[in-house]
Amino acid sequence: MPRSSAQKGSLDLAKDSVSDRIEERPPTPSALRWGFILTCYMRLLSVLWIMKGLSAWAVILGVWTPIGHFETRSTGYQATVIYFALIDLIAAVGLWMASTWGGIMWLLAVMSHLILAAFFPGIVSSGILTISFFLTLVVVYLGLAWLEAQEK
Repeated sequence: MPRSSAQKGSLDLAKDSVSDRIEERPPTPSALRWGFILTCYMRLLSVLWIMKGLSAWAVILGVWTPIGHFETRSTGYQATVIYFALIDLIAAVGLWMASTWGGIMWLLAVMSHLILAAFFPGIVSSGILTISFFLTLVVVYLGLAWLEAQEK
């Protein structure tokens, strides 16, 4: 049975009204702000960690050093470079996807770098500038994640 124009109008008005159910309300633009900023930050970190991971592969393949130089280094050095060649790129993919596991893998990679730099400076050489840069990145990430969680 066809509906009259008055019935169609009242149905359209009912659809356009705001629901009183929270899960059916459209998110407000301010609620998306910190999540968007966190996603952009994770993508920026992803680009940086892709470069870091590729630089480890360059060491393995002898791009910046003479061919065979990597093989003559100690086993600890080789294992560390291979570890960072893998974990940095895995973390970069997870960061680009803005997934939780990406953030966790990135934190694992950063903390591994900082711990190895502190206890084995001959294998992972990091100056005070690099350490402070990594710590700043971690603090900003945790701050943005906290702000994003508070909005929800």
